[in-house]
Amino acid sequence: MGFALLTLSSMLVVAQKPAKKRSDVPPSPTAEIRVPIDATAWPIQAGQVELTTFRDVPAVHILPKAKTVPVSSVTFANGTIEYDIVPEDPRFAGIYFRRQDSTESEYMYFRITQLGQPAMMDAIQYAPYQKGVLIWDLLDQFQAPVPVFRKGDWNHVKLVVSGVQMLVYVNDMQRPVLEVPRLEADAKQGELAFEGAGYIANVVVKPNLTEGLPATEGYDPTRRDPRYVRTWQVSQPQPLPMGQEVMPTHLPKPETTWQPLLAERYGLVNLTRQYGKSEERRLVWLRTKFKASAEQKRRVVIGFSDDVWVFANGQPVYFDKNMYTAPGLRKTPDGRISIENGTFDLPLKAGDNELVIGVANNFFGWGLIVRLDSMEGVEVIP
Repeated sequence: MGFALLTLSSMLVVAQKPAKKRSDVPPSPTAEIRVPIDATAWPIQAGQVELTTFRDVPAVHILPKAKTVPVSSVTFANGTIEYDIVPEDPRFAGIYFRRQDSTESEYMYFRITQLGQPAMMDAIQYAPYQKGVLIWDLLDQFQAPVPVFRKGDWNHVKLVVSGVQMLVYVNDMQRPVLEVPRLEADAKQGELAFEGAGYIANVVVKPNLTEGLPATEGYDPTRRDPRYVRTWQVSQPQPLPMGQEVMPTHLPKPETTWQPLLAERYGLVNLTRQYGKSEERRLVWLRTKFKASAEQKRRVVIGFSDDVWVFANGQPVYFDKNMYTAPGLRKTPDGRISIENGTFDLPLKAGDNELVIGVANNFFGWGLIVRLDSMEGVEVIP
């Protein structure tokens, strides 16, 4: 990330010195924590992490074979996290916060090849781990360009985290490159950790200093849009072998057990939060009911991950696939769930109607979004 020469030089002369330890005095809730570049703060392992100096700055060198590298003795809930980074991994470099373990954590990361290119929408992305799944493909709205980034040189990053909101700054500390109005991990506090080969330096944590960022969730542009279908019932998951398709004979039987499930922000039915990781391909059924004032046809836009089969009053009306690993089946945008994924006509008869949708998954996030073109003359039956 580009620094002016004066700014960069002034930052680099600030050497990180370990704070004197006083085990008899607990840290103040807002005391600044400067993470030292030594073995007390970093898990030094041969072939994975080493202490070094890069461009005259004491640094932690995360080597290519390293996995997740935690920062020892730092527990984070709210506040600011600042650090300098020089990525070496050609793909990703990220930071975990509020990390409980490998299954539950907040996570922000860079796509290295996209950095420094103002037209690249996915240079920075936010995606949490929920029940062992990185749900990057369920949160298309949380990505942005990083216009200023110096490859091979130091770049400064700041995260401001307050309750369920986050701002991320890269080099320019006046304008955030990413705004997250609702953090989606279930973990509310936990450790810090880094991932991706490269150099990390000048890690500073300021607990509870949130720079006025509200702790409550921010604006959801779909919140008052009645066209999103938000009230569903869901079945229990069942195995669905790879290559097997769903036919009308597979529709739920009368003895199927259903439980209510409400859509989250942006109309997302988050099946990962409900059922966790799919170790093998699994199928669930979702159903909802409409009452139509007259016979009519509604245009529906649908987002889904990964396979979907739609039935209206027992008749098939749409089926499709959204497969990131198969370019010919990778829906816009880039295999992620979005109402850009697909569209179909939904025939409704006068009176009661039942919409039943099968959704299968075996790759990262599992979910569904359904929006009608209009709810005029149509109401959802609870």
